[in-house]
Amino acid sequence: MSNIDETPLEPLGASGLVFMASGQGSQKPGMGADLLDIPEVARTFACASEVLGRDVAALVRDASPEELADTRNAQIAIAALSIGTGWALMARGVVPDALLGFSLGQISAMVLGDMLTEEAAFALIAERSRLMGEAADANPGAMSALLKITLPEAEALCAEAAEGEVLVPANLNGGGQIVIAGTPAAVVRAEEAWAAQKGRFSRLATSGGFHSPLMASAQEPFAAYLAGVAFRESAVPVIGNVHAAPLTAAGARDELVAHLVSPVQFEASVAKLQAAGARMFAEVGFGGVLANLVKRIDRTAPRAAVQDRSSFDALVEEFGKE
Repeated sequence: MSNIDETPLEPLGASGLVFMASGQGSQKPGMGADLLDIPEVARTFACASEVLGRDVAALVRDASPEELADTRNAQIAIAALSIGTGWALMARGVVPDALLGFSLGQISAMVLGDMLTEEAAFALIAERSRLMGEAADANPGAMSALLKITLPEAEALCAEAAEGEVLVPANLNGGGQIVIAGTPAAVVRAEEAWAAQKGRFSRLATSGGFHSPLMASAQEPFAAYLAGVAFRESAVPVIGNVHAAPLTAAGARDELVAHLVSPVQFEASVAKLQAAGARMFAEVGFGGVLANLVKRIDRTAPRAAVQDRSSFDALVEEFGKE
């Protein structure tokens, strides 16, 4: 049964600009290196470093691919780059009419929507990544992107290949791409069954079966942690991954806890934003994964991946206000 809230969004502002905050998996050594000297980006990295007691900018510049791929490092580095880039764009008059994050990026989007302070967000991300890592160690899992598949097909495939183990659609990305998550053996069975139908798949380099029941053991301690975190109302819609609907201060905790085991409703979120007047989807972060997913959903949708100085300057030129 779908979790999607079918309530339409209020019409977006005149520019129709949506910031999309990158998710885990897009990290790469040296990412955003030529953005780190922008004052707003530098301040965000300094904040992350102070909260965590380590130099996060050095992690981005100097870490090996293996070190940066560690969940605890990747999540902080990606979030710092997304948040800092978002603040820097806003300081130059590039102000979004809505915000959308992907998985980890949902927390970055909450910061840019002023629902959560940077300090609280970095501490929250550190705790979230720790709990997700513990759940992945206790309940090993894997994730695989199935291509040219519909949701009913993916659900039927998961039901058939599960054989009593966990196996579910986890990221509903759109354009015929659905990521499944489950136990390693169940994911292999699904991949083999899809290949037997001439389907293509791509195994994700993740350390667990995220957005699936394999993360359930993280929910209770994460809820206990979130009870001490303060949330505010956002000035613009921050679209949540669980229901593809705007987050509220009152509902943010429940959403973040459910988010651990619920599919990411990316395609539904993009469709809802387009119906409300979205005219540009600008990914802030690194890798361009979300911009490419928007292209899969609608090849005509204007999109941008703001991940280096030239793409940053181009968006300021197009949307900035003196």
